[in-house]
Amino acid sequence: MPGQTQTIVILYAFVVGAVVGSFLNVVIHRVPRRLSIVSPRSACPTCATPIAWYDNLPIVSWIILGARCRSCRARIAIRYPLVEAAAAGLAVLGVVRYGLGAVTAEVVIFAWLSLALALIDLEHQLLPDVMTYPAIVLGLGFSWFGGLTGLGDSLAGAVVGAALPTTVILLYRWLRGVEGMGWGDVKYLAAIGSVVGLEGCLMVLVTAAVLGALVGGALIVSGRGTRSTALPFGTFLAAAVLLWLYLPEAWRSLSLL
Repeated sequence: MPGQTQTIVILYAFVVGAVVGSFLNVVIHRVPRRLSIVSPRSACPTCATPIAWYDNLPIVSWIILGARCRSCRARIAIRYPLVEAAAAGLAVLGVVRYGLGAVTAEVVIFAWLSLALALIDLEHQLLPDVMTYPAIVLGLGFSWFGGLTGLGDSLAGAVVGAALPTTVILLYRWLRGVEGMGWGDVKYLAAIGSVVGLEGCLMVLVTAAVLGALVGGALIVSGRGTRSTALPFGTFLAAAVLLWLYLPEAWRSLSLL
């Protein structure tokens, strides 16, 4: 597309992504707590004062307010603008890499879901069904309409994505009598498989396992964890699938090490 048009599209993608990121902050806070994402309107968690629209502008309001609530001056966590900026960046990178079309829509929407799931799992060690099941439908649905993979590959990825962690859970339970993974990981990996297909699903799983092993090893060496320390595997899956979707060249370089 012409340079000027591309710039406008990129700016539009950034703004839309930032707005979606603001909504993702609501999802990240409320969904694991089983709260409605529709009502009541956003409010300061410290003083409960409803947030005015002009104090709820993505990224900008946090900067203007100096990272503090206008009413009670309580600090506003930096996570909020970071999530908004990340969602905006994912939208821009999607447009730059894939252009405009069904593939971009699928990749960006799934990336937004993965961002939210990664942070929810990191904080709560939970991957909510209300998000993972629609993610599976997303991948299978887009496979009908020129998405990242065809229907057959999408189905195969979803089935294998569910089967592999299920096998791990059952074997671990049989060998050690405890759950080695959460069932949320099963559903999320099925969703990943439905988007990236069979090969992508396997590669994402391997990459996430390596990331988890590195983090777990670092925690043990630093004395901050043990071999029994539970890790948010969904967070590692999200990091791995984003790497696969946005930086496949970098992922392939890592896979050759």
